[in-house]
Amino acid sequence: MAEPALVTEKLTKRYGSLVAVRDLDLHVPRGAVFGFLGPNRAGKTTTIRLLLGLVHPTSGGARVLGHDIVAARERFLPQVGALVESPAFYPYLSGRDNLRILSHTGGYYDENRIDEVLDVAGLADRQRDRVRTYSMGMKQRLAVAATLLNRPTLLFLDEPTNGLDPAGQAEMRDLIKQLGLSGHTVFLSSHLLHEVELVCDSVAIIDKGQLLTQGRVTDLLGAASYLRIEAEPRERAYAIVQGIDGVSVGQAGSDYLRVKVERERVPEIVNALTNGQTRVYQVVAERETLEDVFLRVTRGQGERLPEKPGAPASAGETAD
Repeated sequence: MAEPALVTEKLTKRYGSLVAVRDLDLHVPRGAVFGFLGPNRAGKTTTIRLLLGLVHPTSGGARVLGHDIVAARERFLPQVGALVESPAFYPYLSGRDNLRILSHTGGYYDENRIDEVLDVAGLADRQRDRVRTYSMGMKQRLAVAATLLNRPTLLFLDEPTNGLDPAGQAEMRDLIKQLGLSGHTVFLSSHLLHEVELVCDSVAIIDKGQLLTQGRVTDLLGAASYLRIEAEPRERAYAIVQGIDGVSVGQAGSDYLRVKVERERVPEIVNALTNGQTRVYQVVAERETLEDVFLRVTRGQGERLPEKPGAPASAGETAD
């Protein structure tokens, strides 16, 4: 079997009394788009800094592309591209000239490679325009292009859709999918569950610096296990479903009920609703989403929901 792109073993980082990352065990296969998921202040950025050798672990360790993150950082970094902070470019230079400067600075200047990464990022037609005329989404894609200049095997992307409008988010998702299909291993850090579900093969969920679960997205989501029921009167439908032995409503909206139930019991529920003088408009099987998985695995952590970008952290939270 091929050696994994990265492995961590009991990786821990403390800042005084604050534990940013605690006993973290990750396994990222090569060629995967790996989602590193958690709310703000979960420890995601600290983990990436550890894996890049920017900070040293307090205890435990990790190997990136087969090399120790402390003892052999210089061996794996030439094979890595990373977007950790918001991109910073010379605004009065073109996108192409910015990439020229970065490639000269990094020691891998190649005009043909600049052409290639601009094409991958979808910026070939705007490469001569000054960066100050770029949208936020274009700047983010230019930043991804910059991470590709050294032909990396592994890419770290930390919240690459932060601050983007829906169109920019969609463009970035398409770019990440394309990178995965081209053979790159992508380590995508995000607190946006829907984004990770759309683009990732495997995922790990952390909170307060601790790993809660990891695995292939298809395995974590499983088969369809919910029924979305639209019936009126809703109050009567709710009472009927709640009255069925062993069945309970997991969620109720203004015009629907969401019930977790085994497939073989669906006819029983539909019969109960129709015999109970309700008008059934729709019964749809739904599979679990990453949001469902997140809520389920974080129940022991206070069922903490992912925060919106820019939301203030509460006192005592783990540093990210």
